Amino acid sequence: MPLEKIYVIRHGALTAPIAGAQFRSNWLVDPVTGAYSAYIPSPTGIPADPALTSHGVSQARELGRHLVDLDPPVEAVYSSPFYRCLQTLGPFLRLRLQKQQHDRSASGPAAGDDGVAASIRLEHGIREWFGSAPFSHPQPADTTVLKSLFPAIDEDYVPIVVPSPRGETLAQLQERVALALRGIVEQCDAQGVRSALLCTHAAVVIVLGRILTGHVPDSIDAEDFCAYTCGLSVFHRGEGGRSEASLPADSSGRSSQHVLPNCWPTESTSHVIPTVLTKRLADLTAGLIGGWRCELDSDCSFLSGGQERGWYVPTPAPCRCSSSRDSAFRMWSSPTPFEALAAREWYFTSARGSLANTSTRRFAGDESFPGSGSLSPGDAESKL
Repeated sequence: MPLEKIYVIRHGALTAPIAGAQFRSNWLVDPVTGAYSAYIPSPTGIPADPALTSHGVSQARELGRHLVDLDPPVEAVYSSPFYRCLQTLGPFLRLRLQKQQHDRSASGPAAGDDGVAASIRLEHGIREWFGSAPFSHPQPADTTVLKSLFPAIDEDYVPIVVPSPRGETLAQLQERVALALRGIVEQCDAQGVRSALLCTHAAVVIVLGRILTGHVPDSIDAEDFCAYTCGLSVFHRGEGGRSEASLPADSSGRSSQHVLPNCWPTESTSHVIPTVLTKRLADLTAGLIGGWRCELDSDCSFLSGGQERGWYVPTPAPCRCSSSRDSAFRMWSSPTPFEALAAREWYFTSARGSLANTSTRRFAGDESFPGSGSLSPGDAESKL
């Protein structure tokens, strides 16, 4: 049975209201040296890998109770390897295990265990987006470390794609997510998985919706897919929703999905995981899968706090940008290191609550860049 539904969630909040203000579990980066630091230690010891706040944990619990009752039920779980995403999945996996144990007890020892949602597949293709930089950004913790923190992780799973440690342009982000989605759909089709759950980050949620549906805004000012903390998006497969249609092929006609240029080895010497494609998309739709219908767009009806920490793609602030657009985003023209590093700050805006009833701000995010027009900590929203 082919894959029918993809459930997509964004991780829980990294913010919490304290004494009338918004506390943020954030990090800092020196744009010259590339050194990252954080005020609060991460469970993994990585500055850019924070845990959820208590508010985020509460969101994850509400989300977990909602996910366990989905129809069709989740049969495969893919997650960004960053701690906040894995922590968000915890309540759902525990509830799912309890439900399986209850069903097994009620049906007797002869009842089979379908093993649904029993493990987490760490997919780097849907991990956080860091802008292009002349230095390496923090990488997720090693699988062995994460396994000690989250026993449900499948250590044998091999990621489909791994982004460059030096970050990505917006076009490369789309290419990376498209590769990951094609691979996930193909895996699920081959394994008879009917529905899959993906836990990821705001930028990936937005790009993922565009790739699956094939719908890209004509204007860079348009608001299309939402990405609220612990929001649930649901995509249903229709005719034409196939992953293999756009995959490149080698001279023999075989898919070259796992034989891409600029590969870099993982810690294991048994295989090489490809990095993102380096060539630009030939046209706007080259990296799109299409054929999937969005049934829910970051639904938060099951969350007591409703919609929070939304993102959308606005027009960038004045900068040295070219007039051409690549993969639905305006691209940089010979950027300086500072411009490349600050790209994600200019392109994404956060809003308090619903975008429909609140004013939005251009926002600086958690990283401070001199001269970037950053808002004060009290006004800026978390981008994560």
